[in-house]
Amino acid sequence: LTGRIPTEIGQLTALTRLSLQWNKLTGRLCVAPSAGPIPTEIGRLTALKVLDLHKNGLTGPIPTQLSHLTSLTDLWMHKNQL
Repeated sequence: LTGRIPTEIGQLTALTRLSLQWNKLTGRLCVAPSAGPIPTEIGRLTALKVLDLHKNGLTGPIPTQLSHLTSLTDLWMHKNQL
């Protein structure tokens, strides 16, 4: 996959696993939804247990909205430039 993750992902509030590893996602992880591949709406996925974004081309700071994912047990972001 390439390009940005749509902000509508925040509507998938029952989602428990999101695996986007080994893609060609590039850009900055930041708070403005239009500025990078991870929209701030990902913080609404409160049922999310697994978030796997490793092996992409992501750069920049990790969004603070990830702190809203209180059910998260597994977070993989290695092999990026975060």
